[in-house]
This record gives sequence, C-alpha cells and structure tokens, in this order.
Amino acid sequence: MKDVITIGGKQVYPGERAEVSLSNLSFPTRTIVDIPAFVFRSKKPGPKVLFQAGMHGEEVNGVEIVRALLKREDIKSPKCGSVILVPIVNVVSFLMKTRDMPDGRDLNRCFPGSKQGSMGSRLAHDLMDNIISQIDFGVDFHTGGAKINNYPQLRCNLKETRNLELASAFAPPFILDAPYREKSLRKEAAKKGKHILVFEGGESQRFNAFSISEGINGCLRLLKSLDMIDASVEKGKSIILKTTTWTRAKESGMFRTNKKFGAFVEKDSVIGKIVSPFSEKEIFLFAHCDGFLIGINNQPIVNEGDALLNIGVE
Repeated sequence: MKDVITIGGKQVYPGERAEVSLSNLSFPTRTIVDIPAFVFRSKKPGPKVLFQAGMHGEEVNGVEIVRALLKREDIKSPKCGSVILVPIVNVVSFLMKTRDMPDGRDLNRCFPGSKQGSMGSRLAHDLMDNIISQIDFGVDFHTGGAKINNYPQLRCNLKETRNLELASAFAPPFILDAPYREKSLRKEAAKKGKHILVFEGGESQRFNAFSISEGINGCLRLLKSLDMIDASVEKGKSIILKTTTWTRAKESGMFRTNKKFGAFVEKDSVIGKIVSPFSEKEIFLFAHCDGFLIGINNQPIVNEGDALLNIGVE
C-alpha cells in the first residue's frame, strides 16, 4: 500500500508538496471561506508532524509562528517524514477578530465534532478526520485570552512518556503538566493515540516577539531532534512545572506589578498591588508559594476576584 496523505479529497504522495483545503465553510450570502493547509513530504519515511495555529481567532502569535515556518525551505523539503502546516484553523473567527465561532461556541470545546453539527462541530470533525487521523503528533499554538499575557510555555500531559520526550525536544522556557480538558482537541487526539502539545505565548491581538521567536525555535529544535531538518538553532533549557496557581484581586481597583516576567518569586514576597483611583487605599499582593511568574493580567482596571498573576510551581 502506498503511503498517501489525503486532505479534502486531495492526495499527497511521498516527495510531493501541496496546498490543500482542510474545509470549506459556507454562509447565507453564498460566501465560501476556505481553510488552507500545506503539506510537505519527503520521499524517505518518517514522522508526520502537524503545526497549527488560529484555533481562536484573536490569537495572532501562533499564526505568525506558522507563517514563518511556511517560508523556510528546510521545512518545505524535510529530510524524512512529512510536515503539515495550518496557519489559521478558525478562519471565520480570525476575520472577526474574536475568540469564539459566530454561534458563540469555543472551537476547542467542539471536538471530536460531527458532520451534522454546528459550524464549530463540523470544522472540528474535518480537522480530526482529515489531519489528526493521519499524523503522529503536533503542536497547537495559542496565546493568553482576556488581556492575559502568557510567558512561553508548552502544555501537555506528562503522564505520557512520549509527551515529555517531544516537549523536551521542543525545549521551551517552561513545560507545564496539564490535564486534558473535555471536548478539547488535545484530549480527543489522545484517544486516537496522537500526541498534541499546546504552546502558549503572549496575549491576544498583540504580537510578542519573544514568544514568536521561542515558538519558531522550538519547532526547529523538535524537527532537528527527529533528523527531519538541518537547522542552526540555539539550545533551549526548560523548567518543568507540576501545577499553577492564580493570585486574584482582593478588591477592585487599579492593578500594577513590577515583577520581571518569567522570574522566580518567593512565598510571601510582594508581587503586585491594587490601588484605589481615589488614593485612599493600597492593597499589596503576596505570593502564596514559591514559583515562576508565567502569566500576567495586563488589564490595569480590575474587579474583585479577577485573575492577576499566574505562578507555576516546579
């Protein structure tokens, strides 16, 4: 049997490269929205690797990461195996600059999807059927939402040895042991024996050069470790985090912190403060454990209970 990758009815054989259509979405105006995917195959057998972004329409850093990979000739001519790139999975929400689908649903809570379901459910089904079923593993690029800025990190279930091997090869600043979420791509892919790592970096609707650089370099390190490319890329050093905990606003007001992003903070140290706009009160925020600052809420005006600072614990 010939080793063929089939996406959207188009067959791509070893040694070929092709632009294919993951899905076509239609609207009442007769507008058709195409979701492009790019397949690059070596004649030599090897892993089938997916890099995708834009699951949520406002998460632009991942789109830039995959776009940069798409420009590289070594990615387009792998020494072995196959590379599949999907720069924007959720084209509709990308055009609308929103997180959710037009029906208000989060695409990453629509898996495994259905041929007869909502737009999100149909798109999730197409992704599972056309791509996830044919790969060995992949990286799904995300950013923080709702003004949350995430320090570059890779999230996966570390109970699975293969996930740790892949994450260590990617070598981001932080590797977070993250449980599966219901109806997510990562969980449904795992049920099929496919390993999906989630990269988080930066915040929504804002380019973050450091996160983009870490994402690109991580992909190159991963492919180089599999002998799929020859790339000159700096080595990465990762810290493994077993859990994370949020420091929340004790009262409403204006939030600020002068802690360096990604830095280690000690338990009971001051990590920020909330001040009243009328200057009658200042409330200091203390770290309730030792850990690394991996998430910051960049919203200056906060309400009681808002998540402000995310601390990752080794």
